[in-house]
Amino acid sequence: MNPNEPNESSRPAFFTKEFTNNPYPVYEKLRKDESFFRVMFPHGEFGWIITRYEDAVQILKDPRFSKDMVRRYGADNQSIFSNNMLFSDPPDHKRLRGLVQKAFTPKLVADMRSHIQDIADELLDNLPSQEKMNLIDDFAFPLPIIVISEILGVPLEDRDKFRIWSNTIIDASIAESAELFEQHAKEFTDYLTAWFAKVRQDPGTDLISQLVIAEESGQQLTEQELLGVVSLLIIAGHETTVNLIGNGILALLEHPEQRELLINQPELIHNAIEEMLRYNGPVEFSTSRWALEDIEFRGQPIAQGDLVIVALDSANRDEQQFKDADIFDITREKSPHLAFGKGIHLCLGAPLARLEGEIAVSTLLNRFPNIQLQADVNELEWRPGMNVRGVKEIPVQLK
Repeated sequence: MNPNEPNESSRPAFFTKEFTNNPYPVYEKLRKDESFFRVMFPHGEFGWIITRYEDAVQILKDPRFSKDMVRRYGADNQSIFSNNMLFSDPPDHKRLRGLVQKAFTPKLVADMRSHIQDIADELLDNLPSQEKMNLIDDFAFPLPIIVISEILGVPLEDRDKFRIWSNTIIDASIAESAELFEQHAKEFTDYLTAWFAKVRQDPGTDLISQLVIAEESGQQLTEQELLGVVSLLIIAGHETTVNLIGNGILALLEHPEQRELLINQPELIHNAIEEMLRYNGPVEFSTSRWALEDIEFRGQPIAQGDLVIVALDSANRDEQQFKDADIFDITREKSPHLAFGKGIHLCLGAPLARLEGEIAVSTLLNRFPNIQLQADVNELEWRPGMNVRGVKEIPVQLK
């Protein structure tokens, strides 16, 4: 294959509605026939896609690939959402991550269990109906957004604004969303800037207060870094868990024997969450990386500056890594899936997402063991965009 021209003749169509609804047959073919290739991404840039597990791990850990958007596109073209640890390289990455990860230590996360359980119980107690609900709107979304809002110290009543802004930012890879992105990015930025000013006058014990006054290596966060870090925490702090809960419950509804097994053996919840993350993970593609130098990978030359993206959900179905990879099996031994990434950019909120997922799934099944999907699974609408994988609505019958 010519590295400068994508070979589209025999490759299955990418980024179509059919692909979004069920990308796994496409991934299976690509892993066998063309595991590493160039494609035009929805935002108009050519880049490489990685589909196999072994290759994915190598790319995610390779320091020859940069995540620094400023380095790639220049300071004048950067987004306010790019000044954070996810889109930075060492040493800035270590500095920014160090400021945040103090709030997500295993002990602090474990100490949140009883409070998260109270939130889950309250959400189910206060459902508009005890007969049916939209799993996403009524449960999967509010639970993690409440948790992250409390950690950050932002008002819970603004959570619907966060959802709107987050959806637009997540879907920024779709060309027609560019104008809306600019509008919502400004609204989000203005909101956070005003909130930071308020916190500076009266700091509390929340994470935003800590970030506003924090110093790492003798240097405070700049305003742009503060905006980047907090916006990332709000977005990533709930998006992953929303889709973990939604995709996970959907998998149980599609596999009733696995649902019954989990109800009868609740101790399997930890395994079940890992299998949900592997089987239909909440983050379909990694964020962007760019080659810092000319590299040869699997016999193909990657030029300096080339974009490389890992198809995480494809890697998690790689038959060379996972036996019976297309089978949803909650008794599967804990797997080294890539749902939270790998290497220095491993998601720092992963322990919190796992805990929220465990509590949400267990509480829902305990309360409503006969829950049933009230729609044709093939007619569910999956969210557009490249990063997250999740369904917009999941109507369920509770009793």
